[in-house]
Amino acid sequence: MTPHDFLRLHDPSWSSFEDVGSESSLRIVEGDCVGVVVFNLGGPESLDDVEPFLYNLLMDPLLFDLPVEGRLRHWLAKSVAYVRAQTLRDRYEMIGGGSPLTRLAREQAQSLQGHLASQYGQSTGVEFRTYSAMRYGHPFWEEAAAQMAADGVDKAVLLPGYPQFSTFTTGSALAYWKALSAADERASWPTTVVPEYAANPKYVQAVSERIDQALQRFPRNVRREVVLVFSAHDTVFGARGQRGDPYCCHVHSTVEQVMRHRNRDQPFHTTFQSVMGPSSWLSPSTPDTIETLAERDHRSVLVVPISFVTDHVNTSYDLDISVRARAEARGIDHFEVTASLNTHPLFIEALGEATIAQLDLPVDVNQLRFGGDGQSRGYPLRPYHQRPRHGLNGQSSSCSECGSGQGARRWTLPDRSTEPDAPSDPSSTRSDPSVPQGSESASDGDS
Repeated sequence: MTPHDFLRLHDPSWSSFEDVGSESSLRIVEGDCVGVVVFNLGGPESLDDVEPFLYNLLMDPLLFDLPVEGRLRHWLAKSVAYVRAQTLRDRYEMIGGGSPLTRLAREQAQSLQGHLASQYGQSTGVEFRTYSAMRYGHPFWEEAAAQMAADGVDKAVLLPGYPQFSTFTTGSALAYWKALSAADERASWPTTVVPEYAANPKYVQAVSERIDQALQRFPRNVRREVVLVFSAHDTVFGARGQRGDPYCCHVHSTVEQVMRHRNRDQPFHTTFQSVMGPSSWLSPSTPDTIETLAERDHRSVLVVPISFVTDHVNTSYDLDISVRARAEARGIDHFEVTASLNTHPLFIEALGEATIAQLDLPVDVNQLRFGGDGQSRGYPLRPYHQRPRHGLNGQSSSCSECGSGQGARRWTLPDRSTEPDAPSDPSSTRSDPSVPQGSESASDGDS
């Protein structure tokens, strides 16, 4: 499908979070082949791929709400991609000559297939196959769909490489999937969608372990003083509000769960990065927050990429090169960035739980998880629509950033010893005067 075809076919309702979040579990019978599509944005794997990748990105009406359509949009996207390509080629050259995102996403899908087969395949009589699909580069969604048809897939699970839902990422990908069906460019399968897994305990623990690993790179005598800066990819604030996008609520939910898991052992901030263009963006920005910390004589900072699950330009260049240089120039003595999750075993388990929770398997999967005795030693897997939301903070059920109350869905029952939720980090709110409110561009590469 060409970008022009998608412009012509797409329906804004196809990316609606309300529709995605209301889907029920998918009935699976013994002998079924379940195809799990692990999807992401993609990225240019070589320097020659940078310009076409940017063009595809700019042609997405859900990602860039431009005032022109049709041929004018094509011309504008081509022109901007041509102008921006050289700057981005320089950045990709600095991180190895291309984006590692697509390769790492394939590795995640392969690891997930092995995990699903070993943990659930034999005991349920179900075959699991995983596929990697990228929104703006190879392998495109239609390539994944063609392979699924060739493999004889019976039913499908769409699993985002984005723990937090956004119209601009998960929503856009799902709209593209539906457009392929409308254009009769893919086969059809009974399908379920994983909307988000922003508070999955295995995902939260994996992030926490990456923090622990990175803290070891700081001198022992400063570790307790290290400020954690959780950095999520930014989105346009105005467009998000209009579309009921829960993204910032989900980001805050993830940070809250990570810090609760860590017993709030370090000072922390929640920030947003990689702004593109002059629109109204979420705040505070990551670079501005780093500068403010330096002005307040904080000398040890650990940046935690919280909405990114693979290494790519937004982490390897934006954070580890660009933001690092600014931090060091302003007197930050110790600056580190946590490694991305990539194929961290706990993250692969989280993807497995997110997948299995959406399936009504021929065997009670919770009996399998709890050793067959029915006694819960963890948390039962339940379909997305059956799980309640996390609270966002102790004072209000509304997000301080967007005014919404769409916290991530719970995986575990509330712990009454810690409920209601402890107050979220005040520095991540729009109203806190101690935090910079501006946003700053870092990159417009892959996500």
